[in-house]
Amino acid sequence: MSSVLVLGAGMVGTCTALHLQQRGHQVLLVDKKGPGQETSFGNAGLIQREAVEPYAFPRQWSKLLQVALGRTVDVHYHGSALPGLARALFTYWRESAPERHAVASQHHARLIAHCLDEHQPLIEEAGAQDLVRCEGFRKVYRSPTVFAQAVKDAGRLERQFGVRFAALDAAALAQAEPALRCDLAGAVHWLDTWSVSDPGELVARYARLFEQRGGRLVHANAHTLQTHGSGWRVRADDLDGGGWLEAAQAVIALGPWSDALVRPMGYRLPLFVKRGYHQHYTGASLNLPMLDAEKGFLLLPTAQGTRLTTGAEFARMDVPATPVQLGRAEQAARQLVDLGPALATPPWLGSRPCTPDMLPVMGPAPRHRGLWFNFGHAHQGFTLGPVAGRLLAELISGQTPGLDPGPYRAERFL
Repeated sequence: MSSVLVLGAGMVGTCTALHLQQRGHQVLLVDKKGPGQETSFGNAGLIQREAVEPYAFPRQWSKLLQVALGRTVDVHYHGSALPGLARALFTYWRESAPERHAVASQHHARLIAHCLDEHQPLIEEAGAQDLVRCEGFRKVYRSPTVFAQAVKDAGRLERQFGVRFAALDAAALAQAEPALRCDLAGAVHWLDTWSVSDPGELVARYARLFEQRGGRLVHANAHTLQTHGSGWRVRADDLDGGGWLEAAQAVIALGPWSDALVRPMGYRLPLFVKRGYHQHYTGASLNLPMLDAEKGFLLLPTAQGTRLTTGAEFARMDVPATPVQLGRAEQAARQLVDLGPALATPPWLGSRPCTPDMLPVMGPAPRHRGLWFNFGHAHQGFTLGPVAGRLLAELISGQTPGLDPGPYRAERFL
């Protein structure tokens, strides 16, 4: 088997390294920081078996008007970023049309269907059972009309994709979550989703498992990647003695930083980011994670306190944080629960790596021998890391993949 550089030690990259290692490859896992310290650190901490349909661009004109006027909690944008995002966002809007979204959902659901089966053995082998709860999460609804439609939609997803749910009316929800301080219309309890009390720590334990099995985690700048003979190399930093790290093959699993690496190589992929924030609070003793479906924020019990996460901010990655959404989400969350004071740590900001057709980019780089792509998993990189890692490791190893890789190949954009 060959030697492989895996660039990026988030959930996707770490799981790719583990699956390559299991197939006999010599693997170097490369990152500037520790494993799980970027996008995988700040997510909502859910392994979302129910997320069979990717997040679509809003199609209702009333919703778009509210977003344009800055009146929503779940979406915020920087006007200065829109010219650079216009083409990708238009394609995203087009691909979100019902018939196109249905096709994307079929391809997305085939990945999601395996997420629990792929996470389970890694959780056990990494000794991470203490981080994971297998009791689902709840989407709560303020409006009876919206709740009734959500129950119908959940029934459709159950019939079509086999995801399980339970509908809770207002009384059942109040009994299940005594911390709620106001009446809500009800909730959809997605039963198969797992929650993680410390998402970054789960990735770190997966990475330790990789090292315990003989893998090497090194600090290096992935953007130094270059061809070397018939293979690839990156420059290690001083923490690892400097010099070049070489391998026959390389995997780019850099999440939102992938575009900056592949673009100089000639790949004009329509990648963009959705930024998101989180903050921790001392109150809100919820029994399960709770998503306010109409406002677009999530509350998650974590090891650090109650984590409040926001929706999508459309902005350039390199501009300073503008936690407008976080303030709006906090105000809406305090209507539901006693959040208590925020912890002294500053709000976290991260970026989700997205594609306009809502599917990841996985497979061989079309124009470079021995180079592989594994990025663009949008909101579901934490959920899909082990699934994506297995698929790519099977392709690199010349095995027949368990899933058809065709819908995820980069050629669809070239």
